[in-house]
Amino acid sequence: MLYRIAERADWLAAQETGLFASADLAAEGFIHSSERHQLLETARRYYAGRADLVLLEIDEARLQAAGVRVEREFVATRGEAFAHLFGAVPLAAVRRLWPFATDAEGQAQLPQELQVTGP
Repeated sequence: MLYRIAERADWLAAQETGLFASADLAAEGFIHSSERHQLLETARRYYAGRADLVLLEIDEARLQAAGVRVEREFVATRGEAFAHLFGAVPLAAVRRLWPFATDAEGQAQLPQELQVTGP
């Protein structure tokens, strides 16, 4: 699964169009996404103090079936690869959605279903 921290307004717009898109798609040609283990650092760096967010869980196989190209590209500032989605996300590819907020320092909690437990 891939994850996107998204503005609630973009999610609401997707309900009307059937496709999730965000400003980065228009500006950069792709939508940034994260793997589960990358989410909290992404929230800390880019979404500090935001309460107007949702977390989308996106099925990569459903994206590919819909013709949305997914490429993992190395991001030097993070020292790891991130999945970039080259097209708007069909709502059928979004498997789950949660409210998502960060405090002033960008700290957030993953939804309980995504938290890793055990050794």
